[in-house]
Amino acid sequence: MNKNSKIFVAGHRGLVGSALVRRLEEEGCSNLVLRGHAQLDLEKQADVEAFFEKERPEYVFMAAAKVGGIHANNTYPAEFIHNNIAIQTNIIHSAWREKTKRLLFLGSSCIYPRECPQPMKEEHLLTGPLEATNESYAIAKIAGIKMCEAYNRQYGTSYLAAMPTNLYGPNDNFDLENSHVLPALIRKFHLALLSAEGKEDEIKRNERIYGKIPGDHPLCPASVTVWGTGKPFREFLHVDDLADACVFLMNLEERAFAQLVAADRVPLVNIGLGKEITIKDLAELVKTIVGFEGKIIFDPSKPDGTPRKLLDVSRMKTLGWQSATSLSKGIRSTYKFYLKNAVDRCL
Repeated sequence: MNKNSKIFVAGHRGLVGSALVRRLEEEGCSNLVLRGHAQLDLEKQADVEAFFEKERPEYVFMAAAKVGGIHANNTYPAEFIHNNIAIQTNIIHSAWREKTKRLLFLGSSCIYPRECPQPMKEEHLLTGPLEATNESYAIAKIAGIKMCEAYNRQYGTSYLAAMPTNLYGPNDNFDLENSHVLPALIRKFHLALLSAEGKEDEIKRNERIYGKIPGDHPLCPASVTVWGTGKPFREFLHVDDLADACVFLMNLEERAFAQLVAADRVPLVNIGLGKEITIKDLAELVKTIVGFEGKIIFDPSKPDGTPRKLLDVSRMKTLGWQSATSLSKGIRSTYKFYLKNAVDRCL
C-alpha cells in the first residue's frame, strides 16, 4: 500500500475497524473508503456489488462481522451464521469481480477445535469438533477462510485470513448481555464500585450509555459475580496491536505475501500476544485496576466455554511482527477510555 492507495475498511465503526482506521491514518493513508450500515448494508449482495463496481478499492480490510460473547452466541446462533456468511460472501466475491489487489479477512481463534493442542497452530484448523457455545460463528469464519483459499487457488487472488485471539480496547462493547468477558468485567467492577460508593445517579447514567443491567447480573456493592469456574485460560490482545499487525501484513513485500496466499496452502495466520491468563486471575487484575475492594464470586452453573485458547504466533514472529502492549497496560488504557466515553457522551 502507499499513502494514495484506495483502501476499504469494512466495519470501520466497530472495535477492530476503528482501530484499523486510526492505524492507517497514522501511516498517512488519505484515500480511505468508509461506509456506515445506513449507507451500505453488507448483507445485501446487489448493494455490495454496486459499491465495489463504483469504488474499486485496491485493498480491503474485512473487519465487519456480527460478534459477541458466550451468551450472545448461544442465544442468536442463526444470526451469527447467516449474517457473517452473507457479509463475507458478498465482499470476497465483489473484491474478485473488481480485481482488488489484496484482501485481509479477519476471524477469531474460536475457529480451532475445542480440544485443540496448545498452543494452537494454523495447521490445527478442522482437526476436531468445535466448541458448541460458539459453533455457528466459528463455522461462518471457517467458511470465510476456505473461501479465500478457493479464490486464491482458482483465480490467483491474494486473499489472506488473519485469526486474532480475544480482543479488547477502545470502542469495545460493554453491554452485559452481548459483550465479551474482558469488557464485561470492566463494567461489572466499575458498577460495583459505584454501588459501594452510593452513586446511584452515575449508575443510571451508566445504564443509559452502556445498556441496562440484566437480571442475571445483579448489582452488589460487596461482590461481583463472574460466569463459570474461573479456571479456563484465555489470551487477550489489545486491538491497536491487531491493527498494527494487519497493516504490517498488508504491507509485506510481494514475495512474502505471495507465500502466505499460495494456491497450495490455507491462507491463514494467527495474531496474538503469545501469553495466557486464567479468568480468575483476569478478574483479579481488572478488580485491582478499577479499584473495587469487594469479593469475587464465581458461578459454576454458567458455561466456561473452551478450556484453553492460546495461539501459536510463531508465524507472525518469523515474519517480523509481535505485539507490544502488555495486558495490564492495555486494560488500564481501556478502562480510561470507558470512563472518558461515559463523561464525553453526557456533555
